[in-house]
Amino acid sequence: MRPDFQTMSKADLKAYVLEHRNDLEAIRYLFSRRTPGQEGRRYPPLSKDGVPIEENIRIMKDAIRQQIGPDS
Repeated sequence: MRPDFQTMSKADLKAYVLEHRNDLEAIRYLFSRRTPGQEGRRYPPLSKDGVPIEENIRIMKDAIRQQIGPDS
């Protein structure tokens, strides 16, 4: 049985995501809980030609680590 992400505390949800890194629904729910009024930033991982943009990939990885906490 899956936990109810809506009723979990942010700390419990972070812990769940760290243990279930492939649970995309949990990850999406965690990131949907950003601070009200905070604007999301978009960093496309690929150029228009389909070439990876390494700097954007690094920025996204750092942002994900920061969002889920130092235990990642």
